[in-house]
Amino acid sequence: MKLTVQVRLVPDAVQASALERTLPAVNDAATWVSTVSFDRFGLKGSVRELRKLCYGELKAQGFGAQAAQHILKRVADAYTTLRANIRGGNLGPPTSQRRRRAESKPIAFRPHAAHTFDDRCLSWNHDAQTVSIWTLDGRIKNLRFACSPGALKQLAEHRKGESDLVFRNGKWFLIATIEVPEPEVFEPRDWVGVDRGIVNLATTSDGHNHQGRRLGRYRRWQARKRAELQAKRTRSAAQLLKKRAKREARHAAHVNHKVSKTVVAVAQRTGRGIALEELQGIRDRVTVSRDQRARLSSWPFHQLGAFIAYKAKRAGVPYLEVNPAYTSQMCPVPWCGHTARNNRPTRDTFRCRRCGFAGPADVVAGINVRDRARSAWVFVNRPDPAPV
Repeated sequence: MKLTVQVRLVPDAVQASALERTLPAVNDAATWVSTVSFDRFGLKGSVRELRKLCYGELKAQGFGAQAAQHILKRVADAYTTLRANIRGGNLGPPTSQRRRRAESKPIAFRPHAAHTFDDRCLSWNHDAQTVSIWTLDGRIKNLRFACSPGALKQLAEHRKGESDLVFRNGKWFLIATIEVPEPEVFEPRDWVGVDRGIVNLATTSDGHNHQGRRLGRYRRWQARKRAELQAKRTRSAAQLLKKRAKREARHAAHVNHKVSKTVVAVAQRTGRGIALEELQGIRDRVTVSRDQRARLSSWPFHQLGAFIAYKAKRAGVPYLEVNPAYTSQMCPVPWCGHTARNNRPTRDTFRCRRCGFAGPADVVAGINVRDRARSAWVFVNRPDPAPV
């Protein structure tokens, strides 16, 4: 199972100067290679062809052999990703302005975009908490880094592959790839159904409710501040808007991490699996009023589901996604199962019109998700039929 660990670099003045010179130079070189590739091959440049055209010039500019190879591969990978997005329709139909713009010009790399280093360009000393990294000013040794004890242990035991050098908000980071062994998924005794929502971020079939009111208030406060800054229309206001956007995203991710950690811990402790609704494409399927559009668009349901999925996989907890249709309108009583819109007289309450069963609507949805996971797990894991 591949994960990432982020460590902060603590360079001195000389080391910081070398890093500040290297990263923009690497990205400028990548933009030049991208222009050559686009002029000669359009969107279909390969590493082999680019090496013939650009490798000598990159070496003449002072890049080492391995650094030049990474620049060429990075450009080829960027065009491969662009072609995949075009084929997948992620940039719209052929007539869309976004797709025409992407196809009409070469890919450009930001001056401080992250760059990849492999074990030939970057080596780690975990005991001293230092790295040795290639730069245009030569190899920098004894560059200190800081991280938590848990992250340091993961780096020492499981680091594998390449690392990315990142410059963000005036600070230097290394993002390393680690590959941790996946525990064997146990056979679940039962399931924990999780209903995701806007007012309540996650409600489990056990009745545990992780409310999103504080997150909602925080987002509304941020929206008011954002409107005030947008009205100023100054350069400093634009910089503050970017800073606030990152702060809001970090806050939402922190809340989702706490919720997902709690859900997975409960499932692991009780020997149960986790079932969620499959909500992919919900923004395209659901129509809401104008005053609710921003709220729906900023709803971090996908991130919460991704956090629960990877934490469950890391803990060996079974994980399923089930059909979300009518989970909050269907009666969970086994012999009833009545489904109707008027089973929910209000957003928070459920009352079956046939049998009279009543309860919180989100808990009822979580129970229906759990019941569907029971059926789905039996269907997926049933033995193959014996040959005739």
